[in-house]
Amino acid sequence: NVKGKNPFSDKRVRQALSMAIDREAIKRNIMRGMSVPAGIMVAPGVNGHSKDLDVPTKADPAAAKKLLTAAGYPDGFEVRLNCPNNRYVNDEKICQAIVAMWAKLGVKTSLVAENMATFSQKFQNFDSSLYLLGWGVATYDAQYTIQSLVRTRSSGADGNYNFSRISDPVVDKLTDAMKGETDLAKRNAMIKDALVRIKDEVLLIPLHHQIRPWAMKSGVTTVHKSDDRPEARFTSVR
Repeated sequence: NVKGKNPFSDKRVRQALSMAIDREAIKRNIMRGMSVPAGIMVAPGVNGHSKDLDVPTKADPAAAKKLLTAAGYPDGFEVRLNCPNNRYVNDEKICQAIVAMWAKLGVKTSLVAENMATFSQKFQNFDSSLYLLGWGVATYDAQYTIQSLVRTRSSGADGNYNFSRISDPVVDKLTDAMKGETDLAKRNAMIKDALVRIKDEVLLIPLHHQIRPWAMKSGVTTVHKSDDRPEARFTSVR
């Protein structure tokens, strides 16, 4: 219901929305302990991840409300949140919880939860103001995440999943530089600088790293691969 300007172009609004989310409550009440609250969109085990960066924003509704007021939205605003209901663990329940948390700021969020097939069409057609998206890293390198989700959309892999129209010249410059940097230390420094920039500017709002539990009967052992694809050659049965 905001006419003539985009609330999300103001960093304070993005900060407020992130600070309003109680990630520990989501972990405890919705994920039943099967999540790790996240500060960045790069999970442990991926090159570029570091514990000092992956510190989630602490929930502080009062401070979030002050930020929203300072940004010119003392009464909040209305917005639509698109969410899948058959893609991630408890995806719709997570979105429902976030809607309730944002309501405390006066942000009136209408939730549209639907199957991944129709949901993905919406955000890929830029028909969404806010949406929930999970992201894996097939290359095990943070450039994959930064280049896909945050770099300004152009062609090829540059911004191929940047359906939020994020455009930050600092991130762009670092992303383009890391593509051709062969010095590992310099390249990792670029990755860290990019992740710091993304976090400081709240260009994304990370929620959590999803834990994938496996269960096996007694006498069966296998390797839990990160792609969730068990292989017989790594399995033994007694």
